[in-house]
Amino acid sequence: MDNTLRTGTELLWAALGGDPALVDRVSYSGPSGLLSARLPVMDLARATVAVAGLAAVERAGLQGPVRVDDAAVATAFVSERHLRVDGRAPVNFAPLSGFFRATDGWIRTHANYPHHRAALLRALEVREESPEALRSAIGERGAEELETAVYAAGGLAVAVRAPQRWMASEQGREVAKRPLLTRERLDDAAPRRRSGPLRVLDLTRVLAGPVATRTLALLGADVLRIDPPENPELPDQHADTDIGKRTAALDLDSPSDRRAFDELLDAADVLVTGYRPGALDRFDLHRPGLVIARLSAWGDYGPWGERRGFDSLVQAATGIAVTEGSEEKPGVLPAQALDHGSGYLLAAAVLRSLTEQGQEGGTRLVRLALAQTGHWLTHTLPRYEPERYLADTDGPLGRLRHALSPVTYEGGPTRWSRPPGLQGGDDPAWLTA
Repeated sequence: MDNTLRTGTELLWAALGGDPALVDRVSYSGPSGLLSARLPVMDLARATVAVAGLAAVERAGLQGPVRVDDAAVATAFVSERHLRVDGRAPVNFAPLSGFFRATDGWIRTHANYPHHRAALLRALEVREESPEALRSAIGERGAEELETAVYAAGGLAVAVRAPQRWMASEQGREVAKRPLLTRERLDDAAPRRRSGPLRVLDLTRVLAGPVATRTLALLGADVLRIDPPENPELPDQHADTDIGKRTAALDLDSPSDRRAFDELLDAADVLVTGYRPGALDRFDLHRPGLVIARLSAWGDYGPWGERRGFDSLVQAATGIAVTEGSEEKPGVLPAQALDHGSGYLLAAAVLRSLTEQGQEGGTRLVRLALAQTGHWLTHTLPRYEPERYLADTDGPLGRLRHALSPVTYEGGPTRWSRPPGLQGGDDPAWLTA
């Protein structure tokens, strides 16, 4: 097996506390060059899918291999783009979602949901709902000033930061010093004796959480997604990420709906939440023996600990958009890889927690943030660095920066014995011993 293919899988499986020997069950295939980017996006995608498969076979007690096909992985990581509803392509980003130039840089907005769109326009005092009007208002102010104003109004926008600027920020430092994900045992509750399908209560929103629960549904779980009646999921997101699930609407501020929710939670095996940290604290969501998985954008710590966020905003704030962009404009990853990758990783963490809970008991808590997945992508996964395969050689033409030869073997040469000389400047004769 190619060790470069399994590196990410080994790192993730170790973070999940899995038996290292199980990694040998994974086989990789498929065409190369998919999800091409400056960052190792395909490696992230492949590894997160691999550990989800490993965690599934471990829990099921199966002995067969886990097969990871790069073509299938790459397609799934852009599932929302392939979706068709009666032949109609989906709407993945609203017109007011995107990059806009401020006086001192760029900001990225997210206005897919109506309430976020209204807050954005209100914060910027824009009366006309058009990209042109928004562009004009943003162009008069600084990026971080806009970021602060929009978040204060309940909207979503972040200043585009270079990687080093993000790492110098307080939130960037907080993300960097934490592990990719945390797994905790909260108490000594007895192991659960389960009969029938796994019951998963899904309180998540686009996109990472629904990908996690969509994966659990594939594996046979009875997944019931709950949304507030006044704020349902966007139709195309529902069509893409709620396959295999059932969905219901409950207003948790309504006494009758709250009683219905509590009854569902009492009988649940897994609770997955994807709202901003603190948003659900007023509800008692703890049950002995439950596996709780909490997903957030920025983490539940630091100055951004209570902020909302989405994949596109995390890419913009953490330096990924600058890394993938050009001098003219920030760029994006070839997929919403932080969302999809976090989703498969969260599913794997839930399955591993269920395995451990069945053996040892205890209420289990898993926490993961898109910003932590982004940090893992940018700082942990091996990247192609051409400088490692280049050398400097002095000679008659001056100092040359050139590629090293890929032909290597133990005991063999690694450098040429002579630099190129002046063109036509050598004698037309063989060297003598």
